[in-house]
Amino acid sequence: MTFDFAGFPDAALAAIPRVDLGGWPTPLHEAPRLGEALGLPNLLLKRDDVHPLGAGGNKLRKLEYHLGAAREAGADTVITFGALQTNHGRQTAAACAKLGLRCELVLTAKVPRDGEAYESGGNLPLDRLFGATVHICADGEETGRTYDRLVAEAAADGRKVATIPVGGSNDLGALGYVRATHELARQLADRGIERAHLVVPHASGGTAAGVALATALLGGLGVGIACVSHPLDEATENLRELTTGAAKLLGVEPPSLDHVRLGDSTLGPGYGIPTDAVWNALRLFGRTEGVVLDPVYTGKVAAALVEWAGHFAPDDHVVFLHTGGMPGLYGYAPEFAAAVEG
Repeated sequence: MTFDFAGFPDAALAAIPRVDLGGWPTPLHEAPRLGEALGLPNLLLKRDDVHPLGAGGNKLRKLEYHLGAAREAGADTVITFGALQTNHGRQTAAACAKLGLRCELVLTAKVPRDGEAYESGGNLPLDRLFGATVHICADGEETGRTYDRLVAEAAADGRKVATIPVGGSNDLGALGYVRATHELARQLADRGIERAHLVVPHASGGTAAGVALATALLGGLGVGIACVSHPLDEATENLRELTTGAAKLLGVEPPSLDHVRLGDSTLGPGYGIPTDAVWNALRLFGRTEGVVLDPVYTGKVAAALVEWAGHFAPDDHVVFLHTGGMPGLYGYAPEFAAAVEG
C-alpha cells in the first residue's frame, strides 16, 4: 500500500474540537465520458458539492473546526466575511442554522460586477433563507466599521462572538481538508488505487493547504493547484504559511511541498471574473457528465484540468476536487444563459 495511514496523525486531529455537520464521506465518482474527452481514462470526481447541508461545498469541512472552537468557547454569535456572492457565507449561514447560532455576514463588493443577478441573486437569497443577517459594505473600511459595530452590539446584549476569517481559511480551517484528504485516500485504497494526482483550487487557501499537508503525510498523491483568486506568487506564500500553521496544530513537521505544483494560467483578469475557457469547461462538464460547476472557483479549476490533461500519463488516476459553488452560478445568470447556448 502506497498510502501511509499508519503515520497519519489521527489522534492529534481527533483531539481538536469539531462539530459533525454530517454527509461524510462525500462520493467519489468515475467520469468516463469527461475522461474520454480529455484523454484521461482514469478520471474521478471527488464530489464535495454533494452534501445535504446548505447546498454543499468545501467550506463545510473548515466550518466543522471553526464551529467546534466556537462551541468550545461558548459563543452564540458567528461573524464572518466574504465577497457579495461568497459560498463561504452561504455555508456558514446554513451551519449556524443547524446549530442554533446567530450568523452575521459582512459582505464586501470585491468583484467589479453589477446587475440584478449578481447583486440580488445567487447565494444572497440563500444567506437570508438560512437566517443570516447580511451587511453589504462598499469597501474594506466600511467592512471594518461594520464588524466593530456588530462586536459592540453583541457585547451590549451579553452575547459572545466567534469570528471566522474569509473562506474559513486559517491554520484551524485547513484541518478540514487534512481530514478530507485522508477520507479520499481511504476511498482510493478501497478501489485498489495506490497512486493518484489531485487537481484542486486555491482561493483563500485553506482547502489547498489542508490537501498539501495531508498528501505530504500520506504519500502516494501528487497535487496540482489552480489559482482562482490570487496570482502565483501570492498563492504560493499563502499556501506555505497555512500549511506550516496547520502542521504545528497537529504537532508534525511542516512538510516539503515538492509534490505540489501551482499554476495561475486560468486565473484570467482576477477573482470572480470568468473567461471563455471557464465557460467552455462548464459546458464540457455539463454535457459529458451532467455535473454543474460555477464560474468563480470550480470552473477555473476545470479550465486548468483541460489545460493540464496532456501532461498526465494515459494510465494515471486523476481526481478533480469539486468544491461546490453552484448557487453562485445564478449570480452570473446573463452570461450563463449565453454560455449554454454556445
